[in-house]
Amino acid sequence: MTLKITDECINCGACEPECPNEAITQGDPTFKINATKCTECAGQHDAPQCVPVCPVECIIKAA
Repeated sequence: MTLKITDECINCGACEPECPNEAITQGDPTFKINATKCTECAGQHDAPQCVPVCPVECIIKAA
């Protein structure tokens, strides 16, 4: 499973430095998560690191 950033993203950039896999990048107009790189931080942390730092809670599980 992987995460995605919804259209509610305010482009604040808080999530990008938290990703240990460098899966989060600046998109147009919002940040994007590369599904092939996102592991939800498995093996490195107990939970995804980007989710708690998002001020608008726009990082969700991809369907």
